[in-house]
Amino acid sequence: REIGSVVRSLGCFPTEAEVHELLAQVNVEEEEEPTGYIHLEKFLPVMTKVLLNRSYQPIPEDVLLHAFEALDENKCGYITKEELIKYMTEE
Repeated sequence: REIGSVVRSLGCFPTEAEVHELLAQVNVEEEEEPTGYIHLEKFLPVMTKVLLNRSYQPIPEDVLLHAFEALDENKCGYITKEELIKYMTEE
């Protein structure tokens, strides 16, 4: 369940769906019952390929800034915590 955190700590930013795809790649040869653990020797080749291909790059800062500017309806240069929670949960 923490594989997404591990991958993100390595500078990759996959979506949850992409994390599940990575898990599927790691577990392709898995014939035994799932244990909730990933063996390092199975994870390393998949993660090495991800890192070498520069997969899952973060969204560019200017795109994020533009998104926040669009949310800043009052054009005050910031959005409040409450507004962010509203946008992330309701919108």
